[in-house]
Amino acid sequence: MPTNAIKTHYRTCNLCEAMCGLKIEYSGTKIRSIKGNKQDPFSQGHICPKAVALQDLYTDKDRLKKPVKRTGDGWQEISWKQAFDEIEQNIRSIQKKHGNDAVGLYIGNPMVHNLEGMLFGPDFFRQLRTRNRFSATSVDQLPHHLAAMLMFGHPQLMPVPDVDRTDFMVIMGANPVVSNGSIMTAANIKKRLKKITQRNGKIVTIDPRFTETSKIADQHLFVTPGSDAFLLMAMLNHLFNNDLVKLNHLEDHIDGLVGLKELFEDYTPQNVASCTGISAEEIEQLVEDFCKAERAVFYSRIGVSTHEFGSITLWLTNLFNLLTGNLDSEGGLMLPTPAVDLIGSRKPKSKKFARYHSRVSQYPETIGELPVAALAEEIMTPGKGQIKAMVTACGNPCLSNPNNELMKKAFGKLEFMFSIDFYINETTKYANIILPPPSPIERPHYDLAFTQLSVRNYAKYSETLFERPKGSLSEAEIYQNLTWRFAKKGLRNKIQLWIKQKSMSILGPAGIINKGLKKGPYGKTDNEFFQNLDMNKLKKFHNGLDLGALQSCFPKRILTENGKINLAPKELVDDLKRLGDKFSQLNKKEENKFPYLLVGRRDPRTCNSWLHNSYRLVKGKPGCVAHINQADATRLNLESGEQMTITSRVGEIKIPIEVTEDMMEGVVSVPHGWGHGEDNTQMSIANTHAGSSVNQLTDEKFVDQLTGNAALNGVPIQLAAG
Repeated sequence: MPTNAIKTHYRTCNLCEAMCGLKIEYSGTKIRSIKGNKQDPFSQGHICPKAVALQDLYTDKDRLKKPVKRTGDGWQEISWKQAFDEIEQNIRSIQKKHGNDAVGLYIGNPMVHNLEGMLFGPDFFRQLRTRNRFSATSVDQLPHHLAAMLMFGHPQLMPVPDVDRTDFMVIMGANPVVSNGSIMTAANIKKRLKKITQRNGKIVTIDPRFTETSKIADQHLFVTPGSDAFLLMAMLNHLFNNDLVKLNHLEDHIDGLVGLKELFEDYTPQNVASCTGISAEEIEQLVEDFCKAERAVFYSRIGVSTHEFGSITLWLTNLFNLLTGNLDSEGGLMLPTPAVDLIGSRKPKSKKFARYHSRVSQYPETIGELPVAALAEEIMTPGKGQIKAMVTACGNPCLSNPNNELMKKAFGKLEFMFSIDFYINETTKYANIILPPPSPIERPHYDLAFTQLSVRNYAKYSETLFERPKGSLSEAEIYQNLTWRFAKKGLRNKIQLWIKQKSMSILGPAGIINKGLKKGPYGKTDNEFFQNLDMNKLKKFHNGLDLGALQSCFPKRILTENGKINLAPKELVDDLKRLGDKFSQLNKKEENKFPYLLVGRRDPRTCNSWLHNSYRLVKGKPGCVAHINQADATRLNLESGEQMTITSRVGEIKIPIEVTEDMMEGVVSVPHGWGHGEDNTQMSIANTHAGSSVNQLTDEKFVDQLTGNAALNGVPIQLAAG
């Protein structure tokens, strides 16, 4: 075949959670087109604008392809051996002098979209033997994990909406039409949602912004940011007081029902109406309509998981679904049955919460990590356990975390840092050495994480499209080199580690996934839907393999110690005192220095901070503008296109505004991920479309106190013209 002949490659887009199937036409090493694969049974031809960024990441002239070292004369390319030698020497020296916890680790969001990183990274992370481990989880979904762990026994048992079969869907603090679903992997979500109304169902959105999802919903309720827990408390109050509780098949598999009703007594719909902005009549009608529907689901997401009562809100969301008979039921909140099951049916040996705490603010550990809101203070506060060095993997904490000016100041004080990243960005510019992994299309892919959250059971393996250039290393090779260099001392440990690493290297990503498929629910002969699934079979389905609708998994999947769902976990019940204190405070009329509230926003062409170096995703109408209600703009004597100053406790930004009735009065929305244009970064396109960083306003002290998860929504602010 001629070298310029056009070929076709099928793969899953791994730039967000949706798992859209792609059809890529290419010749040689040049991509001709990227389109949605209409034959993919999961996405059915849908893609969003981000998919083309796979090509841009591959061809980006700013992308690093060899290790670099920061010197007095700028960045210098070095060999892989020199890079690994210097990393080992510096990290070992710091840990020998100050202890293992003197090294901090930060793992960014792209890790869960990266098969080789997920498979080979953990062994290296463990070899660092540090408690100072942080990730993007604690500026996102940590409350989801805590609620799942305390109620169902495992932090990954996060049920998702059975959106394809529901008749009534409530969406709170989420905008799936833009996010493509989040903790709800749902390719082509707009079409899926529209089908709810086409089958005479109903969609209700609850949000301080009339979102893109609200525009296809049947009803929208504006809610005051941060008051979502009060709303759910009132909904549960109405449920109990009107004998609407329905347990269905879970009646014999729950613990904690006795005394549960009393928790909600003070939170009547009438009592919470003023603080939520939703009338008592609307709250009561919402509950009544929900309970009348044959199949209903209540879905809460990032808008509520990243506020000061995120953990309580996610617990109450699960509770409301359960007490209306819509947990683990068709059309309700259900668990997928993934082909490679990362959870299994083995009960965890211990609860992974508060086993230790951060040194300065005493935030608890959750699933092996500390909240990133504590990272800067752990670097800047002297004493035993102070972080002296950092390792970052595919993350940008200096831009994507609260109070990023403080974070930058902290990173500037580190004695040593190395990063696994292919950009010199706002964080990696502080690194001494950067190790660049391949681009997404230069590595194989299987969605280990998001098949655990998919609204329909599905599997697909994507081969590598283009081979890596000579002299580069795969992500697996990078992590294996680091793992071996930091192996714990002792002959026995090193032999065990060598055997494991060697076998993983021989198997490769496809072989490791093959083992998972064979052990999984569809790799067995007794599965009624698909039998003996392995990699050989899966590769034949280059469009992806549909494994059927979600199925009831409880009580088999309940992994608590007593085998029952815990309706009233002590940690969450105890935190209701904090909620009650806030409720009392809201009912007092006090002068407020920061009278407005800040919420975030996502654009369909962006994915946090890491796709802004693609010109086709940032061109056109500026994406970084603040949305403000007309009444608030009139009060400030501002019009669309003019500049506004926003101030919080920790910082200030100037940003152009767009006046819109889509915003609730008193609330301002600023998109996250922007704030480029810094000196000593090498992202030419992002730097010319810099925007303003919302995280100059978000506050590292404003958190969900139970977990330390950052509260990025409901941040108190003040506004001024100019």
